[in-house]
Amino acid sequence: MKPSPFLYRAPTTLKRALDDLAECAEEGGKVLAGGQSLIPMLNYRLVRPPVLVDIGNVAELSERTFNDPSFSLGATTTTGWIARSPAVRDAWPLLSAAASWVGHVQIRSRGTIGGSVVHADPSAEIAAAMVLADARITLRSVRGGRVENAGDFFTGYLSTAIEEDEILTRLDFEVPNAGGRWGFEEFAPRHGDFAEAGAALTLPAEGAQERGRAVAFGVADRPFRLPSLETLLTASTERVARGAFDEAVGNDFDAIGTVTSEKRAMGGHMVARALGAAGVVVD
Repeated sequence: MKPSPFLYRAPTTLKRALDDLAECAEEGGKVLAGGQSLIPMLNYRLVRPPVLVDIGNVAELSERTFNDPSFSLGATTTTGWIARSPAVRDAWPLLSAAASWVGHVQIRSRGTIGGSVVHADPSAEIAAAMVLADARITLRSVRGGRVENAGDFFTGYLSTAIEEDEILTRLDFEVPNAGGRWGFEEFAPRHGDFAEAGAALTLPAEGAQERGRAVAFGVADRPFRLPSLETLLTASTERVARGAFDEAVGNDFDAIGTVTSEKRAMGGHMVARALGAAGVVVD
């Protein structure tokens, strides 16, 4: 299959990119970043945009800053860079691990963090990490800029709060439970396949008073926090009783409302494995 005809724009500044998108947004124009999701959809004619605005040459969108315990990544930062970067690994090793699960090396070398977030596949590892951290998402248009929290950004299957004339420009992370234990687990039929179920979680560092955080992904129409489970996770947690675990995770899956019985079983198993990776036994 080949895509339907389209006009191609390749701006080199953010202002030009925003202007180009504003001119074509109402007619269905699309932003092209790494293209690892959009190009296959174009080839199968699942989308037929009249114009593509390629943001790959906009230098501002590849900027990165690190200020422990927070950091910012420009939208065109690739998942491959995130997986390999010592700076990311030092700042938040969970995000580095999550990026290493994304597709194959060829996909990671081209796919961008911004493109993955806007595509909003419910099995996406990067989106799960963002919800875990409640990362801040900066959106820009010719009308101005605004910031959305990751917990509010994902609204359903392949659906987000971004407007048709907006470009995601930056993602800001405040590392959750910095210095504490963490776990990231997922199940896919083959290496590089989309995750059928996964979980990510953090526990507070020794002596910290806050609660842990936990997210499930690949089991519903979006990644989602597990607040009932989080009440069981503290800096000193080494064991969670099976009954308490099943009740907490069951309540959290009930709250999201779109989890099948098969996905509940797979998701619960992945959450337990993620806890195990963080040194917490479920028995």
